[in-house]
Amino acid sequence: MRKLYLDNIRWVTVVLVVLYHVFYMYNAEGLPGTAGKITDLEIQYYDIYQYIVYPWLMMLLFIVSGASARYALERHTGREFIKARTVKLLVPVSLGLLTFQFIQGYINMSLSGAADSPDMPLVGKIIACILSGIGVLWYLQVLWIFSLVIVLVKKIDKDRLWKICAKTPVWVLILLGAAVYGAGQILNTPIIVCYRFGLYGLSFLIGYFIFSHDEVIEKTKKFFWLFAAAAAGLCISFCAMYFGQNYADNPVYRSPLFLLFGWFGSLAMISGFAKFFDKENAFTKWMNSHSWGLYIFHYLGISAVALYLAKPGLIPAWASYLLSTIAGFALAYGLYFIISRIPFFRWTVLGITKKKEKKNVQG
Repeated sequence: MRKLYLDNIRWVTVVLVVLYHVFYMYNAEGLPGTAGKITDLEIQYYDIYQYIVYPWLMMLLFIVSGASARYALERHTGREFIKARTVKLLVPVSLGLLTFQFIQGYINMSLSGAADSPDMPLVGKIIACILSGIGVLWYLQVLWIFSLVIVLVKKIDKDRLWKICAKTPVWVLILLGAAVYGAGQILNTPIIVCYRFGLYGLSFLIGYFIFSHDEVIEKTKKFFWLFAAAAAGLCISFCAMYFGQNYADNPVYRSPLFLLFGWFGSLAMISGFAKFFDKENAFTKWMNSHSWGLYIFHYLGISAVALYLAKPGLIPAWASYLLSTIAGFALAYGLYFIISRIPFFRWTVLGITKKKEKKNVQG
């Protein structure tokens, strides 16, 4: 049986990622690679949305991906699992860069001004555009690596630890916040700060070993209000302390408040969706089946509006936010509808091997 609450977490989280990238694109915190501040406001108070969601968004996705990996490995051999994940994850972030995502790379380069640099040779610009096309696809890269590792872990573990984790009590989930803090201090790549192998690796393992058990999920449902209260308190404290600072880099993203908020925010989302949204209707089914395409393509529409309309000042700030949001969804769904129907490109760009395989397989 499908875990409907996991499906709902996926598509809702992807929608929140799209909205996050709209605010991120025009942030006043000086985050690089964006259009930056386009308003005359002394303080952009609405930028607080970034602080509310950033600490737990990707942590939550990796937890869900870990649980989904466990469910997939129960139905498939390790070889089948790796083959499927390689097509779905590695192909789009390798061949996909050459066949489509270089467009995103060019826009990213143009936003940063690197595309106009007279000191960079043409070959260098081409290579840079291709590599810059990775963008939001870093998640696919990291998830593919974790998918390879988990097959080896499963072979070594032989489900011994996994079975023990079925008995995980709620107090252990709370204490895991200390492990999350520790993981947040290690294996963080410099410069490109989204590659947090320690934090996201632990999140993936927690999803695989702990949250793939129905027994654990039933326990978390009973403590949803506790997790939600803790997450809300940590959220308020984090925003009050760090609003206006670069939340996506050191030292903020290694701080206790950031990591504990990320952990309890993830617990609140998992327990809340399991408790209230373990169901499906026509709308949620459609959103889930299209969330992969939304994630893959959403940043193109947002960044294109920023580069060609907002940054030159051709439209007012409020219109920039609105059009970026509309483009983030509309262009993504449009491209998914078209590319998922073109044989070669649906494989290289989306990791879809057959036209009928348009279901969400982020896990």
